[in-house]
Amino acid sequence: MRRLSLSSRLALLFAACTAVVSLFAGVLFNRASEAHFIELDQQQLDAKLIGLRRALQNVRPAESAARLADELSRQADLSLRITGGDGQRWYDSSTLIPKDLPPPPGLSTISSAGTDYRVLNAPLYPDKTDSPQLTLLLDITHHQHFLQRMQHLIWLTVGLSALATALLGAWAARSGLQPLRRMSAVARGISAHSLNARLPEAQIPPELAEMAHSFNAMLARLDDSFQRLSAFSADIAHELRTPLSNLLTHTQVTLTRPRPIEDYREALHSNLEELQWMAQLVNDMLYLAKADHGLLMPKRDALELADEADVLLEFFAPLAEDAGVSLTREGHARIDGDRSMLRRALSNLLDNALRFTPADGGVNVRIVDQSSAVRVSVENSGEGISAELLPRLFDRFYRADPARQEGSSEHAGLGLAITQSIVRAHGGQIHCESEAGWTRLVIELPRT
Repeated sequence: MRRLSLSSRLALLFAACTAVVSLFAGVLFNRASEAHFIELDQQQLDAKLIGLRRALQNVRPAESAARLADELSRQADLSLRITGGDGQRWYDSSTLIPKDLPPPPGLSTISSAGTDYRVLNAPLYPDKTDSPQLTLLLDITHHQHFLQRMQHLIWLTVGLSALATALLGAWAARSGLQPLRRMSAVARGISAHSLNARLPEAQIPPELAEMAHSFNAMLARLDDSFQRLSAFSADIAHELRTPLSNLLTHTQVTLTRPRPIEDYREALHSNLEELQWMAQLVNDMLYLAKADHGLLMPKRDALELADEADVLLEFFAPLAEDAGVSLTREGHARIDGDRSMLRRALSNLLDNALRFTPADGGVNVRIVDQSSAVRVSVENSGEGISAELLPRLFDRFYRADPARQEGSSEHAGLGLAITQSIVRAHGGQIHCESEAGWTRLVIELPRT
């Protein structure tokens, strides 16, 4: 079964609401009209009853018929029956009066032979227990016809108003939902080559502005992710092309003619270095893939960050001495974390800092123990990084140096991306601060 559109649902809802309101108003008006007629009939019958009592008071039986005829002749739609105290019928003013009438006193309504009557029973002499009973019958057929016509009019009004409201509601809903159709049109036109399409938020109604903003933000994220994925694929091909080309070329050259065993051994050692670098690159990519899927599960060991930093500084000390760079560490703090993962993250930061620190410069590791988190920063002197490059430092295969070295088997541009994955696996954040003369990478790890 086909589902109703939103416009159709709104139109039916409008029609149902209008029908309910119209019906409720019509029923109230009908009840009010009926009560009004009953009140008028009650007043008319009460007045006539008082007149009859006055007319029949102290009247001889011979004159009673003439008095009744004279009193009733003034109103053609009124009839009278007089019944004795013993229940015997004394007088009927008309032959059309029904034989069976309601006995209890008070006002009631009956129908007989297509005629509707309002009936009032009352004693002729209220102060006597055996008083004859007066039964007044007022023909209200025209009242009932009016109420029936009004009921028909109410149902007709309800139906026409519901239909008119449904049509107007459908038009209003269709006009009001035009921005949603524009959003659908934009969504249908989105492809890998048109992720830059956006909804005009200035033309969107306030009720849909947040949705349009979220939709545009989603498109921006998709566009950015797609661009990064495309760049990632190109970078993978770029990084693997040079070592594979080196392997092929070196192997082909080696096999062009017979050579001494030492030459073959040297060629195999050279190929082994390229293969080891490629294997490390693939392992790093798999590590990042695990991080993307939330598969990195760090251990929670009690660590003294100062001791971990000192171990790494001791490891990098020979390299720093050869480059003429000083290594220092400040502060200490304890935290629960994975020792191997955090060492790898700090090692990547130190390696990155040493590569971009000029001779006679320095690299400083600062550990700050805060109330809710531990802050670890690795700062190095040297040329700063421009502000427009900072957001991309943690992208995979990204190098801040535009002079990209093809075929470099030392640094593939995955170190900072891996560091970011490790920090996020520990529930922390990492960012970079840089100005002319210094660069600082800051890790913030929450306390568990």
